[in-house]
Amino acid sequence: MKALIEFIARSLVDHPEQVQVSEVEGEQTTVLELKVAKEDLGKVIGKQGRTARAMRTLLSAASTKAQKRVVLEILE
Repeated sequence: MKALIEFIARSLVDHPEQVQVSEVEGEQTTVLELKVAKEDLGKVIGKQGRTARAMRTLLSAASTKAQKRVVLEILE
């Protein structure tokens, strides 16, 4: 899951070297925290949050297949 989000984010931004994805494991849920450069934040979120929503949809589909619950948080 972490590699999927990292790949998508690196493909979208101008500064792929500044993309960081950290994984916080919980009892039932895993939280993926995505950090990008400040100037790339708009590209990751997209117009009206469409890109972020699409990333969350892909993550949800992949996590359902793995029978886990994974949540994506985009940090500033």
